Amino acid sequence: MLDIAFDKIPDNTNLIFHSDQGWQYQHRKYQKRLFEKGIIQSMSRKGNCYDNAIMENFFGLLKSELLCLREFSSIDEFKLELEKYIWYYNNKRIKSKLKGLSPVQYRIQSSLVA
Repeated sequence: MLDIAFDKIPDNTNLIFHSDQGWQYQHRKYQKRLFEKGIIQSMSRKGNCYDNAIMENFFGLLKSELLCLREFSSIDEFKLELEKYIWYYNNKRIKSKLKGLSPVQYRIQSSLVA
């Protein structure tokens, strides 16, 4: 998985990789590879749902708005639907906390004000 992802992204982009505390994410070799690529690892503390609350909220919405609503006939179909959902979430799905705007609309508005 990392090799495929690393082929698609440049080094030192300061991406944040959010995960739970699964043993594979705690492995030194795994953490070293992320560090060498310039990726910031973000892990929730054990039993603390408030760590990375934004991502936990997103994952909950993803499950209820995409995963629980249908079955997928293949991994390729799932990947396509996941990409479409992420685009929808960022560009069309409004949030009351963002003054009724989508995340992209809110960022654009905020950058124009600043």
